Amino acid sequence: QVHLVESGGGSVQAGGSLRLSCAVSGFTYSTYCLGWSRQAPGQEREGVAFIDSLGRTSYADSIKGRFTISKDNVNNTVSLQMNSLKPEDTAMYYCAANPSWTNCSPGYSRLFAYWGQGTQVTVSS
Repeated sequence: QVHLVESGGGSVQAGGSLRLSCAVSGFTYSTYCLGWSRQAPGQEREGVAFIDSLGRTSYADSIKGRFTISKDNVNNTVSLQMNSLKPEDTAMYYCAANPSWTNCSPGYSRLFAYWGQGTQVTVSS
């Protein structure tokens, strides 16, 4: 059974940084996509950053240059380093996984098969 467990959320002032991590277990596919989506109150969930099994990355335009996604194949984790945070980055952040590297990008994240429970990120001005 696949489990995704997020950690690292919290509250930070604008301009600050946070690092989210997601522990992935039970996910044994050789080709895959991992990443992060977020959902702010009253808004739809949106894809943020994704990385496939070859290490290719894809980012939403709103966070390009500020967020960096990475994965650790030894420890089975995927992380999101968030710098220069803005109040509009406030949201619940969800780890996502899909057993395919096809459509490994923010626009297709709503179709992903597996999701974590989320971790809250709050950025104050």
